[in-house]
Amino acid sequence: MNEYNTLWNQCLHVIESNVSKANFNTWFKNTSLVKKESGVIFIGVPNEFVRDWISNKFHTLILQTLINFSEDTRNVEYLIVKFDRPNLLKGPSLTDRSRELPLHDLYVNKEDNLNPKYTFDSLVVGPFNEMAFAAANAVVDKPGLNYNPYFIYGDTGLGKTHLIQSIGNAIKEKHKDKKVIYTTLEKFATELVTSFTNNSTNSFKEKFRKFDVLIVDDIQFVGKMEKTQEELFHLFNTLYEKGKQIIFSSDKHPNFIHGLEDRLRSRFQAGMIIDINQPEFESRLAILREKAKISPIELTEDVLSYMAEIVQGNVRELEGSLNTVVCHGQLKNKTVTLNDVKCLIKNSIKPKKQVVVKDIVKAVSGYYNIDENSIYEKTRRKEIVKVRQLVMYILREFFNVSYPLIGQKLGGKDHTTVIHSYLKIKDDLKTNPLLAQEIEQLKIMFK
Repeated sequence: MNEYNTLWNQCLHVIESNVSKANFNTWFKNTSLVKKESGVIFIGVPNEFVRDWISNKFHTLILQTLINFSEDTRNVEYLIVKFDRPNLLKGPSLTDRSRELPLHDLYVNKEDNLNPKYTFDSLVVGPFNEMAFAAANAVVDKPGLNYNPYFIYGDTGLGKTHLIQSIGNAIKEKHKDKKVIYTTLEKFATELVTSFTNNSTNSFKEKFRKFDVLIVDDIQFVGKMEKTQEELFHLFNTLYEKGKQIIFSSDKHPNFIHGLEDRLRSRFQAGMIIDINQPEFESRLAILREKAKISPIELTEDVLSYMAEIVQGNVRELEGSLNTVVCHGQLKNKTVTLNDVKCLIKNSIKPKKQVVVKDIVKAVSGYYNIDENSIYEKTRRKEIVKVRQLVMYILREFFNVSYPLIGQKLGGKDHTTVIHSYLKIKDDLKTNPLLAQEIEQLKIMFK
């Protein structure tokens, strides 16, 4: 244990010089190096909140610092342990097993790179991701047959990695004979380049061809990598012909991955392409409620509702705002009031996009070369109906205008008509790449 104390104290001196005094005292005061196993160093922390915060905010710094003092370090994990008193030099007591997380919850599996914490049970499902979730379950039921490949895309911070890793973990659970591998495109490309250097390309190829399920995260970067595209194309063909399941995630539709070869794009489009959108209010509230269950302080329903209403970004932004509120409550050791929350997260709120409906109508009708006045008229001409539905979709999807207000501004349409139009476009986008491309081009006009 003295060896561990010495190593961790050396690291703390470096960490202290790289973070503010407030951050160091808040997050590192009650920590220690608990143990070291097979290159994995376990850092003891006092509670789940501290564990989540330092693993999200300081993990890279901690890992790099440990590697500097202990070269065989390959990863860092964080254990919740009981401290007898706040003392940097004193190790934690490991007798309180009820507060320590099981190791299987902390490990990233070395064989498949999957994190066991990513499961369907821990995923909040709402209108923003329900289609992707339903398709994911279908993939788990019949890997290689339902939706192959499964291609999910959406902005950062919406839970794509959580979902695709959940698929991998669920397949492992349901189909014990299936071998799964998860990798990021960056890691895949790095291994490929290393294989060129080491003259081990055949070994690299065989490594991935032995799996029944291939999961590749952040595929959007492949457009810049010619050799990686070529290898991925051949790997895709080999696995697909053998009926193996292939899963991709991206921050954009394959039609908009710059530099992507047509032959690879056509492979991506052979299965299911589905998007995840920004969570709406009900989903944001559900996410906050789920996160609040493990919060070390109690948060009232009015606080959670206010945050869900005000913080209209992605899941990570919600979690960041929640962490800010919880941290305040812990440091002040008091109940967090609604007024506290309003002050704490005011700088986290993105300015709402100002929208003038007539400007949107003018832009969209101009794009499709039709008379903007026709959008307001009660005509059923096919080309007008399509453009009107697109206007309604854009107002709702990108500017969060209410259904009744959209209907009122567009010639007094009933809100049910607006809902129908919104859902119609949303459904069409799943099977119509050209429509997706048109909307992406329109989005640029509104930025």
